[in-house]
Amino acid sequence: MSQATSNESIDILLVEDNPGDGRLTREILVDQKICNRLHIVENGVDAMAFLRREGRFSDAPRPGLVLLDLNLPKKGGREVLLEIKKDPVLKSIPVVILTASQTEEDVLRSYGLHANYYITKPVNLEQLMGAMRAIDNLWLTIVTVSPQ
Repeated sequence: MSQATSNESIDILLVEDNPGDGRLTREILVDQKICNRLHIVENGVDAMAFLRREGRFSDAPRPGLVLLDLNLPKKGGREVLLEIKKDPVLKSIPVVILTASQTEEDVLRSYGLHANYYITKPVNLEQLMGAMRAIDNLWLTIVTVSPQ
């Protein structure tokens, strides 16, 4: 096991169907000098192909963190979370739900499917920057991660 330090970088998979949110997340990581490689896919089918290194993702790195929206085309975020946590190879990858949904049902179901954290997408840029800093501080600096 290793602990990430602020000088190490990891691969982050952002599963987000809104291209604007994806670009904004990338810009925030760059602006805040968070030194991690961000990979973005726009649907659940591509997320699983990326994680399993299938098809056009055959050379994809294994991410150290997945940021997962719940409401995705082709395959929903709940299905993706279930598949990740049932797969013996993928289940150790931390998954943070990053979604607009604030319903208690979505929160409880996500934790029931073994999400590591549930974050409601902030409504403004400053809050989103704060959320990304918190994710960086906790998951990418403090937490001891499983070896790749």
